Amino acid sequence: MTTKKKIILFASGSGSNAENIITYFAKNKEVTFPCILSNKEDAYVKVRAKKLGVPFKYFTKEEWKGGEILQFLKNEKADLIVLAGFLLKVPEDMIKAFPNKIINIHPSLLPKHGGKGMYGMHVHEAVVEAKERESGISIHYVNENLDEGAIIFQAKCEVKPTDTPEDVAHNVHELEYQYFPQIIESLLEK
Repeated sequence: MTTKKKIILFASGSGSNAENIITYFAKNKEVTFPCILSNKEDAYVKVRAKKLGVPFKYFTKEEWKGGEILQFLKNEKADLIVLAGFLLKVPEDMIKAFPNKIINIHPSLLPKHGGKGMYGMHVHEAVVEAKERESGISIHYVNENLDEGAIIFQAKCEVKPTDTPEDVAHNVHELEYQYFPQIIESLLEK
């Protein structure tokens, strides 16, 4: 009998990517989601977690920095840790404990428009401001520097001169929903 692969999700906001990932794997009996963790007690992802029947765990900044969350992940024996719209920097001890097991999705074609303060609409506004002709998603391993880990996968979408940041956001979200679960699945097969 094979043991199930455990994916631990982290989310700070609405949790649409987390929901999409869980839904994608719903019929896969080899994958389980022990919980969704969040640094925001009132994040909408909590509502999604309840609807999906996945436990939700809120944690404080002290628990994050103090090692309690790292210990939780070790106890759970996570096969993959997925940051799905999660806004805190991952502590180095966690990265060392789970080498090439923590992945993030970023809403631009890294290395462009990454780093501190570059999340959500801030990224799409920067893309439009820079008059970029394309944007997209970058799925990457997490290292000690924000948005600088080795890139696993990128997908592109056109940015038209008339596009607003909201237009870019919509197109990037479509790529996230299409590719993020597939890339997670391929990583689990390694």
